[in-house]
Amino acid sequence: MMPCRILGAGIAAPGLPDWDTAREILSGRAAYAAGEPPRPNAVRLPPNERRRAGASTRLALAVADEAVRMAGIDPVHAASVFASASGDLHLMHAVCETLSRPEPALSPTVFHNSVHNAPAGYWSIATGARAPYTAISAQTFSFAAGLTEALTQLHCEGGPVLLVAYEVPPPFPLDACVAMRQPFACALVLAADDSDADGLARLRLAGPRSDAADARPFADPGLEALHRDNPAAAALPLLALLATRQAGRTALPMTAETYLLVSLQPC
Repeated sequence: MMPCRILGAGIAAPGLPDWDTAREILSGRAAYAAGEPPRPNAVRLPPNERRRAGASTRLALAVADEAVRMAGIDPVHAASVFASASGDLHLMHAVCETLSRPEPALSPTVFHNSVHNAPAGYWSIATGARAPYTAISAQTFSFAAGLTEALTQLHCEGGPVLLVAYEVPPPFPLDACVAMRQPFACALVLAADDSDADGLARLRLAGPRSDAADARPFADPGLEALHRDNPAAAALPLLALLATRQAGRTALPMTAETYLLVSLQPC
């Protein structure tokens, strides 16, 4: 696949509250300490929508906002891809719990927030974006699927394209089925390699491949635990490469047996 440029990045996770902090940790210049889960405030949303938005929406919008600000783009004109394995399981649980009652009275707000494209819709409200958006799920392989979709859109339709991956741990009793304990979200702004902007790095994809030699674990056990805990945190090896500002490559799981090879070169 043709190369692209990464113009901006955003992140929110325990111990990684923003890209500036994460860059120091992921590049090895600072130690990682998990800390409290992020409590993002979707500042772009109008007050009424901000009150209605669920936790996963607020998390997704926070990293999207950080990435587009770093990239210096107007989000009105950027297409977007929102990738999540499970969506907002807190809201899905609330819907199921309500429907199980003898006389269910489902809140319209809860229902419309429970659909998989809710964060993408809220992003459009927050920014006034009129470009197309895609909400995608591929279970634990959602980040690789989202990255592939974003680059496909970029090369077919032009850019920039905003990619957002996000996941929030489920409530009881769904936590027995979905083993996730920590929230995580990240965002990348991607543009064509002939873009006028300098960018953070050039990215190129290859795959699928069965060789996982480039899929190395993190030396820090806390980062590796986060990497394995949350499907959206499959992005961490790519973000770690980006943080070093050096050439390198990594492999992202695409299916249970194949990997997406990602190469980065500094701009």
